[in-house]
Amino acid sequence: MKIVFMGTPDYAVKTLEALIKSEHTVAAVFAQPDKPVGRKQILTPPPVKVCAESYNIPVYQPNSVRTGEALEIINSINPDVIVVVAYGKILPKEILKAAKFGCVNGHASLLPKYRGASPIQWCIVQGETETGITTMLMDEGMDTGDILETVTVKIGDNETAEELFERLSSISADLMLSTLNKLEKGEISPKKQEGEATYAPIIKKEMALLDFNKSAKVLFDAVRGYYSWPCAYFFMDGKRIKVIKAAVGGKTDKTAGTVVGNSGVLSIACGDGYSLDILTLQAEGSKMMDAKQYLCGKQIPIGTVVGE
Repeated sequence: MKIVFMGTPDYAVKTLEALIKSEHTVAAVFAQPDKPVGRKQILTPPPVKVCAESYNIPVYQPNSVRTGEALEIINSINPDVIVVVAYGKILPKEILKAAKFGCVNGHASLLPKYRGASPIQWCIVQGETETGITTMLMDEGMDTGDILETVTVKIGDNETAEELFERLSSISADLMLSTLNKLEKGEISPKKQEGEATYAPIIKKEMALLDFNKSAKVLFDAVRGYYSWPCAYFFMDGKRIKVIKAAVGGKTDKTAGTVVGNSGVLSIACGDGYSLDILTLQAEGSKMMDAKQYLCGKQIPIGTVVGE
């Protein structure tokens, strides 16, 4: 099939590469515009653009897909299918209908669960033990289209969002190839989504602030789900402390937010009577380090209350 691919971040690159190396033809790629990155705000192309250009595939980066320009480009290509993976823009009806087989989206959850922007991070934050990939025919709703195929994936007990991103990106690429091959041969029947729909919001930095009134398990899941961006954090002595790695600790009768251990790990009491054991952290203005190393250089007395 002749394909127009739409995607932007690292996550979408493996699917693009799989399509390029398959029997299908990627005729063009759409990605979001280059953006300033880092403290120096250097204008940087998105990973999908970098990948496409390395294979000499034309790349288009419209600021909007609703002006008619994108539709004109797509119509001139006349693709059999438009593949969308983490593109980051809502497609208008005209584009959704511009290809023979429509727009096929690879979404990183088991729809209708965790529709929306950040399903990989959010499923871990919510304490899920499994997730998956869904390929679907896109419609005008937010991840509401008919399902083509799904793959269910177990989430590791200590797996972070960063690790899950990497695993799911490969699984998504394989599933997209399977879906396109079956779609082309007429071997797949779209199915309506069934079950209660839930939504994964856009992740913002302030969401990663740890509230020690919550249970240790909830905070442990937050640490995993917000790694490596934006990273879970709390404040101590007016400085932000990022929590890189943690574990559910032992029982304690101390008030939530109280330091109950400072030997080897930094243990902080939580609202459910257990502690959160912080194993790796990064203090503001410092490098990432083990809690043991951090505690060798900074005394944090038992009874200290964080967030003050």
